[in-house]
Amino acid sequence: MAFHWSDWPDDVLVRLREGSVIPASPLALTADRQFNPQRQKSLVRYYIDAGAGGIAIGVHTTQFEIREKGIYTRVLETVADEINSWAKTEKEKYIIKIAGLLGKTNQAKLEADVARNLGYHAGLLNLATYKDANEDEIIEHCEAIADIMPLIGFYLQPAVGGIVLSSNFWQQFSMIENVIAIKVAPFNRYQTLDVLRGIALAKAENRISVYTGNDDNIVMDLITPYEIRRDNTTVTLRTVGGLLGHWAIWVKGAVEVLTKCKEGILDESLLALHGNVTDCNAAIFDVANNFKGCISGVHEVLRRQGLFEGIWCLNPNETLSPGQMAEIDRVYRDYPELNDDAFVMKNLDRWLSA
Repeated sequence: MAFHWSDWPDDVLVRLREGSVIPASPLALTADRQFNPQRQKSLVRYYIDAGAGGIAIGVHTTQFEIREKGIYTRVLETVADEINSWAKTEKEKYIIKIAGLLGKTNQAKLEADVARNLGYHAGLLNLATYKDANEDEIIEHCEAIADIMPLIGFYLQPAVGGIVLSSNFWQQFSMIENVIAIKVAPFNRYQTLDVLRGIALAKAENRISVYTGNDDNIVMDLITPYEIRRDNTTVTLRTVGGLLGHWAIWVKGAVEVLTKCKEGILDESLLALHGNVTDCNAAIFDVANNFKGCISGVHEVLRRQGLFEGIWCLNPNETLSPGQMAEIDRVYRDYPELNDDAFVMKNLDRWLSA
């Protein structure tokens, strides 16, 4: 039975449209690279208490290899159950649950069924397996998955497996009625505009919420009004929140950044914040080595805070790049106001408890 976004609780829809911090959650592992459900639960608790409005799991930051290891369902179930059990206030009960969906149509359908049955509100649809397909074929794939559950589109940057898609594609995608948001993450301003133009030309601006996934341009995305010409009118689109790997860490600080951006006071301090956040991301995401250590960089920050026991990835060859540790040391030193180490230290024992 299809699940439509209009079936969501009103508070979930409001939270999505008003804009939230949504961490793209990493995967907690033991030293022998096995899933660590207790540490995963602790991470969920941290995100909720830090003020995140949603959590995305099964996405790139979680490591796509969870499918090969056969733990996709277990990981999603662990996160969903912990969100439901940890949420105490009325606001926390409406955390947006987002599941990463990957693969050709049959695989993505199976994952969408799993996510829907576990109570996830939407699927973040990764199109990387369609590198050799034309855009009409990709749209057919998207329509098939949207028949199962609401979708969040995902423009993934090519450096980590994404494919370049035209403005016409995003217009056609935005016309799919069960699409509720798009994560714009090509790390490219021109391609970001292609997505926004597609939404406007599809006349979907009142249904589709724009979330930045451009970890290299977070603050500027959040403060920029995008004016798109449609017929004889001008449609203004704004990025309302972020669904980001960079916001898988320092989440309390991320909530403060989003709040400041929403205040609408454009001054030099906000522009300086943009540069500072981007510099931190360059170190953590390992830009110097074409993002090879991006997941390990996120793990390293969580390890320093005590939330993770190590930086292990499912792929033993995936680790920090040469020089990346020194760069993370530098941004910790240069921008202490952006981390939330004190908040984590104060609450860590409670989050790690059974």
